[in-house]
Amino acid sequence: MPADATAHVRIARPSRDLGAAEQFWISGLGLDVLYQHAADGTPGDHSLLMAGWSGAGWHLELVHDPAATVDPQPTPEDLLVVYLGEPVPASLVERLERHGGKRVPAHNPYWDTWGVTLQDPDGYLLVLSTRDWSNS
Repeated sequence: MPADATAHVRIARPSRDLGAAEQFWISGLGLDVLYQHAADGTPGDHSLLMAGWSGAGWHLELVHDPAATVDPQPTPEDLLVVYLGEPVPASLVERLERHGGKRVPAHNPYWDTWGVTLQDPDGYLLVLSTRDWSNS
């Protein structure tokens, strides 16, 4: 596959608790579980949760190594932005909060103007933007 617009993108990050992450990303945001693996204790074996929307050109891979946990260290600018192109439904924000998310003010006020920022159980930020986006 060439390195061009047809290439699939994987966003990988560590997770302290894949169960909590699954609640937020799957039950809260509504992503699909694309793949899941629980470590069996074999040295170097990692537990994985791959989440995304079927047919999308990207997926989120959350990784946990029970033998050598990597503590997530997100910064205020580590954002995953989902461009909705419409007002952010209050019901979606409430569902994300019920599933472990926390609504927070954005570090960059642009995102408070154009969306809603939520912190996931690992401290990473999800922005639901009212704007739309196209690379075309």
